Amino acid sequence: MLDDDASRASLEASPQKPPRRGGGRASAGRTRGSHSLEAVVSEAVALLDEAGEAGLTFRALASRLGTGVGSIYWYVSSKDDLLGRAADSVLGDVLERTAHLGEGEDPIAELRELAVAFYEATANRPWLGAYFLRDTGTQVNGLALYDRMGREVMRLHLTPRQQFDAVSAILAYVVGVAADRGQDPPPEVRDGRVDRDAYVASFRNEIRSMDPNAFPFLHHIADEFAAHDDGEQFRAGLDLLLGGLRQQAGS
Repeated sequence: MLDDDASRASLEASPQKPPRRGGGRASAGRTRGSHSLEAVVSEAVALLDEAGEAGLTFRALASRLGTGVGSIYWYVSSKDDLLGRAADSVLGDVLERTAHLGEGEDPIAELRELAVAFYEATANRPWLGAYFLRDTGTQVNGLALYDRMGREVMRLHLTPRQQFDAVSAILAYVVGVAADRGQDPPPEVRDGRVDRDAYVASFRNEIRSMDPNAFPFLHHIADEFAAHDDGEQFRAGLDLLLGGLRQQAGS
Protein backbone atom coordinates (compact mmCIF):
# COMPACT_ATOMS: atom_id res chain seq x y z
CA MET A 1 0.00 0.00 0.00
CA LEU A 2 1.38 3.41 -0.96
CA ASP A 3 1.35 5.84 1.94
CA ASP A 4 0.78 9.14 0.16
CA ASP A 5 -0.42 10.69 -3.07
CA ALA A 6 3.05 11.91 -4.07
CA SER A 7 4.52 8.41 -3.95
CA ARG A 8 1.52 7.05 -5.80
CA ALA A 9 1.80 9.67 -8.53
CA SER A 10 5.51 8.93 -8.93
CA LEU A 11 4.86 5.24 -9.47
CA GLU A 12 2.01 5.96 -11.86
CA ALA A 13 4.42 7.91 -14.05
CA SER A 14 7.05 5.15 -13.93
CA PRO A 15 7.18 2.57 -16.74
CA GLN A 16 8.11 -0.12 -14.24
CA LYS A 17 5.58 -2.74 -13.29
CA PRO A 18 4.09 -2.07 -9.79
CA PRO A 19 5.14 -4.41 -7.00
CA ARG A 20 2.83 -7.25 -6.02
CA ARG A 21 0.94 -6.90 -2.75
CA GLY A 22 0.87 -9.45 0.01
CA GLY A 23 2.93 -12.06 -1.84
CA GLY A 24 -0.09 -13.10 -3.95
CA ARG A 25 0.27 -14.35 -7.50
CA ALA A 26 -0.56 -11.76 -10.13
CA SER A 27 -2.86 -12.78 -12.97
CA ALA A 28 -1.04 -13.31 -16.27
CA GLY A 29 -1.09 -10.23 -18.46
CA ARG A 30 -3.05 -8.13 -15.95
CA THR A 31 -1.99 -4.51 -15.60
CA ARG A 32 -3.22 -1.70 -13.44
CA GLY A 33 -6.22 0.16 -14.86
CA SER A 34 -5.89 3.77 -15.93
CA HIS A 35 -8.37 5.02 -13.33
CA SER A 36 -7.77 7.37 -10.40
CA LEU A 37 -8.66 7.55 -6.71
CA GLU A 38 -11.53 9.86 -7.63
CA ALA A 39 -12.87 7.33 -10.14
CA VAL A 40 -12.56 4.47 -7.64
CA VAL A 41 -14.46 6.41 -4.97
CA SER A 42 -17.09 7.67 -7.41
CA GLU A 43 -17.84 4.16 -8.65
CA ALA A 44 -17.89 2.90 -5.06
CA VAL A 45 -20.58 5.46 -4.17
CA ALA A 46 -22.61 4.45 -7.24
CA LEU A 47 -22.31 0.78 -6.29
CA LEU A 48 -23.33 1.53 -2.70
CA ASP A 49 -26.37 3.45 -3.90
CA GLU A 50 -27.41 0.54 -6.10
CA ALA A 51 -26.63 -2.46 -3.90
CA GLY A 52 -25.91 -1.19 -0.38
CA GLU A 53 -22.86 -1.89 1.74
CA ALA A 54 -23.13 -5.66 1.24
CA GLY A 55 -22.94 -5.15 -2.52
CA LEU A 56 -19.70 -3.21 -2.36
CA THR A 57 -16.98 -5.76 -2.93
CA PHE A 58 -13.62 -5.17 -4.52
CA ARG A 59 -14.50 -7.73 -7.17
CA ALA A 60 -17.74 -5.90 -8.08
CA LEU A 61 -15.94 -2.55 -8.04
CA ALA A 62 -13.12 -3.85 -10.21
CA SER A 63 -15.68 -5.14 -12.71
CA ARG A 64 -17.27 -1.68 -12.95
CA LEU A 65 -13.88 -0.08 -13.42
CA GLY A 66 -12.79 -2.63 -16.00
CA THR A 67 -9.67 -3.59 -14.08
CA GLY A 68 -8.29 -6.18 -11.70
CA VAL A 69 -9.05 -6.35 -7.99
CA GLY A 70 -5.39 -5.85 -7.09
CA SER A 71 -5.23 -2.44 -8.74
CA ILE A 72 -7.80 -1.00 -6.32
CA TYR A 73 -5.26 -1.48 -3.52
CA TRP A 74 -3.16 1.20 -5.16
CA TYR A 75 -5.73 3.68 -3.87
CA VAL A 76 -7.32 2.24 -0.72
CA SER A 77 -6.03 -0.14 1.91
CA SER A 78 -9.30 -1.87 2.82
CA LYS A 79 -13.07 -1.81 2.43
CA ASP A 80 -13.31 0.35 5.56
CA ASP A 81 -10.91 2.83 4.00
CA LEU A 82 -12.99 2.85 0.81
CA LEU A 83 -16.25 3.37 2.73
CA GLY A 84 -14.73 6.24 4.66
CA ARG A 85 -13.63 7.93 1.45
CA ALA A 86 -17.03 7.26 -0.14
CA ALA A 87 -18.76 8.93 2.80
CA ASP A 88 -16.46 11.92 2.49
CA SER A 89 -17.19 12.17 -1.22
CA VAL A 90 -20.92 12.43 -0.52
CA LEU A 91 -20.26 15.15 2.05
CA GLY A 92 -18.25 17.04 -0.55
CA ASP A 93 -21.45 17.27 -2.60
CA VAL A 94 -23.28 18.63 0.46
CA LEU A 95 -20.66 21.34 0.86
CA GLU A 96 -21.04 22.33 -2.79
CA ARG A 97 -24.82 22.53 -2.51
CA THR A 98 -24.59 24.78 0.55
CA ALA A 99 -21.63 26.93 -0.48
CA HIS A 100 -23.89 30.00 -0.54
CA LEU A 101 -24.52 29.81 3.21
CA GLY A 102 -22.57 31.68 5.88
CA GLU A 103 -23.54 35.31 5.63
CA GLY A 104 -27.30 35.25 6.20
CA GLU A 105 -28.93 37.29 8.94
CA ASP A 106 -30.27 34.25 10.81
CA PRO A 107 -27.57 31.69 11.69
CA ILE A 108 -30.15 29.19 12.94
CA ALA A 109 -32.00 29.28 9.63
CA GLU A 110 -28.71 28.64 7.83
CA LEU A 111 -27.88 25.85 10.26
CA ARG A 112 -31.24 24.31 9.41
CA GLU A 113 -30.48 24.45 5.68
CA LEU A 114 -27.13 22.74 6.27
CA ALA A 115 -28.78 20.00 8.34
CA VAL A 116 -31.50 19.41 5.73
CA ALA A 117 -28.92 19.15 2.93
CA PHE A 118 -26.94 16.66 5.01
CA TYR A 119 -30.08 14.63 5.69
CA GLU A 120 -31.13 14.56 2.03
CA ALA A 121 -27.70 13.25 1.06
CA THR A 122 -27.72 10.51 3.70
CA ALA A 123 -31.38 9.46 4.00
CA ASN A 124 -30.99 6.53 1.60
CA ARG A 125 -27.40 5.77 2.54
CA PRO A 126 -27.45 3.97 5.92
CA TRP A 127 -23.77 3.09 5.48
CA LEU A 128 -22.73 6.74 5.54
CA GLY A 129 -23.49 7.43 9.19
CA ALA A 130 -21.27 4.58 10.33
CA TYR A 131 -18.30 6.00 8.42
CA PHE A 132 -18.84 9.71 9.09
CA LEU A 133 -15.65 11.26 10.50
CA ARG A 134 -14.01 7.96 11.35
CA ASP A 135 -10.66 9.16 10.00
CA THR A 136 -10.07 12.89 10.07
CA GLY A 137 -6.90 12.40 8.04
CA THR A 138 -8.86 11.44 4.94
CA GLN A 139 -12.34 12.85 5.62
CA VAL A 140 -11.65 16.53 5.11
CA ASN A 141 -15.18 17.20 3.85
CA GLY A 142 -16.66 15.74 7.04
CA LEU A 143 -14.48 18.06 9.07
CA ALA A 144 -15.46 21.00 6.88
CA LEU A 145 -19.18 20.27 7.32
CA TYR A 146 -18.75 19.99 11.08
CA ASP A 147 -16.83 23.26 11.12
CA ARG A 148 -19.36 25.08 8.94
CA MET A 149 -22.17 24.11 11.30
CA GLY A 150 -20.02 25.27 14.18
CA ARG A 151 -19.39 28.63 12.54
CA GLU A 152 -23.13 29.27 12.39
CA VAL A 153 -23.46 28.41 16.08
CA MET A 154 -20.51 30.69 16.90
CA ARG A 155 -22.68 33.60 15.83
CA LEU A 156 -25.01 32.91 18.76
CA HIS A 157 -24.46 34.08 22.34
CA LEU A 158 -23.48 30.70 23.73
CA THR A 159 -20.55 29.25 25.62
CA PRO A 160 -18.08 26.99 23.81
CA ARG A 161 -19.59 23.97 25.58
CA GLN A 162 -23.12 24.96 24.54
CA GLN A 163 -21.95 25.43 20.96
CA PHE A 164 -20.24 22.04 20.97
CA ASP A 165 -23.36 20.37 22.39
CA ALA A 166 -25.59 22.08 19.82
CA VAL A 167 -23.61 20.94 16.78
CA SER A 168 -23.16 17.43 18.20
CA ALA A 169 -26.90 17.09 18.86
CA ILE A 170 -27.86 18.23 15.37
CA LEU A 171 -25.36 15.92 13.64
CA ALA A 172 -26.42 12.99 15.82
CA TYR A 173 -30.07 13.64 14.99
CA VAL A 174 -29.42 13.81 11.24
CA VAL A 175 -27.27 10.67 11.16
CA GLY A 176 -29.66 8.74 13.42
CA VAL A 177 -32.81 9.58 11.48
CA ALA A 178 -31.09 8.98 8.14
CA ALA A 179 -29.89 5.56 9.29
CA ASP A 180 -33.41 4.66 10.45
CA ARG A 181 -34.96 5.81 7.17
CA GLY A 182 -32.38 3.88 5.20
CA GLN A 183 -33.15 0.48 6.69
CA ASP A 184 -34.11 -2.25 4.26
CA PRO A 185 -37.89 -2.71 3.97
CA PRO A 186 -39.41 -5.99 5.14
CA PRO A 187 -38.70 -8.94 2.80
CA GLU A 188 -42.27 -9.09 1.50
CA VAL A 189 -42.13 -5.41 0.51
CA ARG A 190 -38.62 -5.69 -0.93
CA ASP A 191 -39.52 -8.58 -3.23
CA GLY A 192 -42.84 -7.04 -4.29
CA ARG A 193 -45.18 -9.55 -2.68
CA VAL A 194 -46.79 -6.77 -0.62
CA ASP A 195 -47.30 -3.15 -1.63
CA ARG A 196 -45.70 -0.63 0.76
CA ASP A 197 -49.00 1.13 1.46
CA ALA A 198 -50.67 -2.21 2.16
CA TYR A 199 -47.86 -3.12 4.54
CA VAL A 200 -48.19 0.17 6.42
CA ALA A 201 -51.97 -0.30 6.63
CA SER A 202 -51.54 -3.79 8.07
CA PHE A 203 -49.08 -2.42 10.63
CA ARG A 204 -51.60 0.24 11.62
CA ASN A 205 -54.33 -2.38 11.95
CA GLU A 206 -52.04 -4.49 14.11
CA ILE A 207 -51.60 -1.52 16.45
CA ARG A 208 -55.35 -1.01 16.60
CA SER A 209 -55.81 -4.64 17.61
CA MET A 210 -53.72 -4.08 20.73
CA ASP A 211 -55.26 -3.30 24.09
CA PRO A 212 -55.87 0.50 24.08
CA ASN A 213 -55.49 0.61 27.84
CA ALA A 214 -52.02 -0.91 27.62
CA PHE A 215 -50.93 1.16 24.60
CA PRO A 216 -52.94 4.41 24.68
CA PHE A 217 -50.41 6.51 22.80
CA LEU A 218 -49.94 3.99 19.99
CA HIS A 219 -53.71 3.90 19.51
CA HIS A 220 -53.81 7.69 19.54
CA ILE A 221 -51.28 8.08 16.69
CA ALA A 222 -52.07 4.90 14.72
CA ASP A 223 -53.31 6.81 11.67
CA GLU A 224 -50.08 8.82 11.50
CA PHE A 225 -48.13 5.70 10.58
CA ALA A 226 -49.96 5.59 7.27
CA ALA A 227 -50.28 9.33 6.67
CA HIS A 228 -46.95 10.90 7.61
CA ASP A 229 -44.17 11.93 5.24
CA ASP A 230 -40.66 10.95 6.38
CA GLY A 231 -39.08 14.18 5.17
CA GLU A 232 -41.67 16.34 6.89
CA GLN A 233 -41.27 14.36 10.09
CA PHE A 234 -37.51 14.85 9.97
CA ARG A 235 -37.92 18.61 9.56
CA ALA A 236 -40.43 18.74 12.43
CA GLY A 237 -37.94 17.08 14.76
CA LEU A 238 -35.13 19.31 13.53
CA ASP A 239 -37.25 22.38 14.21
CA LEU A 240 -37.82 21.18 17.77
CA LEU A 241 -34.04 20.97 18.25
CA LEU A 242 -33.41 24.35 16.66
CA GLY A 243 -36.26 25.94 18.60
CA GLY A 244 -34.54 24.90 21.81
CA LEU A 245 -31.25 26.28 20.50
CA ARG A 246 -32.90 29.59 19.62
CA GLN A 247 -34.42 29.82 23.08
CA GLN A 248 -31.09 29.04 24.71
CA ALA A 249 -29.33 31.68 22.62
CA GLY A 250 -32.03 34.23 23.40
CA SER A 251 -31.73 33.69 27.13
